Amino acid sequence: MCNKNTINWTLGGSFVRQIVCSLLILGLFICGPAQAKEICQPLDKKKIKVEGYISKKFRKQRKAVIKEFIELGNSRAALRVYPMGETSKVIAIGKCVPVHIAQHVIKKAMEYSTGVESLVQQQFVHGHWIGVGVTIFDEPSQQLVSTEQVQQMLNPNLSTEAFHQLYRKLSVPNELTPFFGLQVPNVKTAQPE
Repeated sequence: MCNKNTINWTLGGSFVRQIVCSLLILGLFICGPAQAKEICQPLDKKKIKVEGYISKKFRKQRKAVIKEFIELGNSRAALRVYPMGETSKVIAIGKCVPVHIAQHVIKKAMEYSTGVESLVQQQFVHGHWIGVGVTIFDEPSQQLVSTEQVQQMLNPNLSTEAFHQLYRKLSVPNELTPFFGLQVPNVKTAQPE
């Protein structure tokens, strides 16, 4: 009899744990994804990191090119020479990057890589980071931009806030994405803040 009560108590405890775990998981799904608000630290405490690839034809001038990318200060670079063909035409800019550094890096990317034809959503990028010719982002997280739209981002009259609003607006990817010959909903879309 005592043994039967022990078994019932153990099964009851297991059942309660399953209910609690199920409610916890259900609560996480109901709450939805919450983005952590990244606080932009001042540039004297956290420098902007410029990372990515430059074209193979600049292999011999690599060190001089890196110096050009970071000549405005408050930044550091980890640029490599792309080993084959043309670099990716993608650029990614974090939300904490000041407009003068962002525009400078865009101009240098157009000069030393294959160009800028695609933007990565800021929600996928660290705030103090710029990616030049990067290949780590898949197509659903990017949006194609025209030459005119890139020129809008290079407008010298833009403030940092206006630049990032424009960047977020231009980098929202399409709602449908190609998948094995079909157009399926893009799970990597986020509305600009």
